[in-house]
Amino acid sequence: MSRTMSKKHLLVGLAAAGVLGVGIAAPTVAFAEDGTPTPSASSSSDQGADRQQQRADRQADFAAALAKELGVPTDKVTAALEKLREQRKADRPERPSTEDRQAALKERLDQAVKDGKLTQEQADAITKAAEAGVFPGPGGRGHHGPEGRTGN
Repeated sequence: MSRTMSKKHLLVGLAAAGVLGVGIAAPTVAFAEDGTPTPSASSSSDQGADRQQQRADRQADFAAALAKELGVPTDKVTAALEKLREQRKADRPERPSTEDRQAALKERLDQAVKDGKLTQEQADAITKAAEAGVFPGPGGRGHHGPEGRTGN
């Protein structure tokens, strides 16, 4: 009999883990889809509109599936997800502008030249590379900058 109880406990544990996994994955997926799509360097406004429409469709499908699973109206789930997105957006710090990032880089490079860690020629080369978008990240075209993704 203890063997039967162990199987029952195992099944209950697996079911609980599955429910917990869905409970964790659902908001994670919703938040992951929260970011605005970054248009590629060769994209047109039509592609951007298509991506936004696809994102909106995925979010609507997700809200409908979640509403069905929870047994609540879809509009209630949609409103709750939107509320959470807005709260999360308000909690995120505002990103500095490209000009602010470039000014901060220039200050760090000037200090490195002053400290003897870099030559002025090296600092100038780094500045030129940053302005050309060689480095990945916001502000450059390297990966996720405003110019889009390179290599895609």
